[in-house]
Amino acid sequence: MDELVIGTNQQMTVSRIIDTGYVLEQHRKEAMLHTNEATSELEVGQAVTVFLYPNKKGQVIATMTLPPIEIETYGWADVMEVIPNLGAFVNIGTTKEILVSVDNLPLLQRVWPKPGDSLFVTLGKDRKGRLLAIPASEGVISDSYEPAPEHLLHQEIEGWVYRADKEGSAIITEDGYRGFIHHTERKVEPRLGELVKGRVIAVKEDGTLNLSLRPQKEHVMLEDAEAILALLKENDGVLALSDKSNPEDIRTALNISKAAFKRALGTLMKAGKIEQRDGKTFLIEK
Repeated sequence: MDELVIGTNQQMTVSRIIDTGYVLEQHRKEAMLHTNEATSELEVGQAVTVFLYPNKKGQVIATMTLPPIEIETYGWADVMEVIPNLGAFVNIGTTKEILVSVDNLPLLQRVWPKPGDSLFVTLGKDRKGRLLAIPASEGVISDSYEPAPEHLLHQEIEGWVYRADKEGSAIITEDGYRGFIHHTERKVEPRLGELVKGRVIAVKEDGTLNLSLRPQKEHVMLEDAEAILALLKENDGVLALSDKSNPEDIRTALNISKAAFKRALGTLMKAGKIEQRDGKTFLIEK
C-alpha cells in the first residue's frame, strides 16, 4: 500500500474534523492537520493541498503553508539557528525549521553558516526517515547555472557561498552565475551560505567567473605593507623572511603570495622603513 511521501506537497482529503484540527487521508493513510496549520476552514470530503513532515514522534503532520522547497526541488533557505555537533536549522517557508546535518556541513566549524546566511537546499530523509535539508552539490549547481556575460569583467558582484574548502570558495549569484574565489584571492575564508561581494577578475569560456575578495593592487600593497610592519613590531623588528624566501613560508606567515610580498617589501624599502640582510627583513627605527 502506498505510503505518504513526507517532504512533499500532496493533495489529500478531509476525512473527519476533531477538536485540534483535521484528519486528512490519502490512499487510506492519514495525516494530522492542526488548526494552527490550516489557512482556512475545511469541510469533510474537501480536497486540500498540504505539505507533509514528520513530528518528533515520527507521526505525519500536514500544513497548508506550502514551501517552495521539496524533495528534489531546490531553493534558498535562511539559516535560523546553528548547534555545534548537530548542524544548522533552516527556514524552508513553513512553521517547521529543517536541520542541515553536520554530515552535510564543512569539516571546519569556523566556516559553518551563521543565522542570517542562506543555503541552496533540497529536502531528503536520513536512514531513520527524518526530514533533512541537503545543500546543493557541485553537480546540481553545474547543471543549472547561467553563463555569465563578458561585460561583468572588473565589475563587483554578490553571491552566496555554496561550497567552502581549502582550495577556494564557490558562489552562486542571484542571477544564477557561478563564481570561484581561489584561496589566494581572499584574506579570510568565507562561511558556507555567506553573502560575499567580489570583483570579477576573469570571465571564463564556460561562462563561469573568477572572483577576488582582495582590494585592487594599489590598496592591497598598502594593506600587505601594514601587515608586514605589524609582524616586524611583534618580532622585535626582525622577520625571518626576504624577497628570496620560499612562497609557502611567506603564505604561512602572512597569507599572501610571494609576488604580493615582494611588492609590499618594495613599498616599505622605498619609504625607508625596512632593509634586508642575510635573508631577513629588519625594521629601521627612526
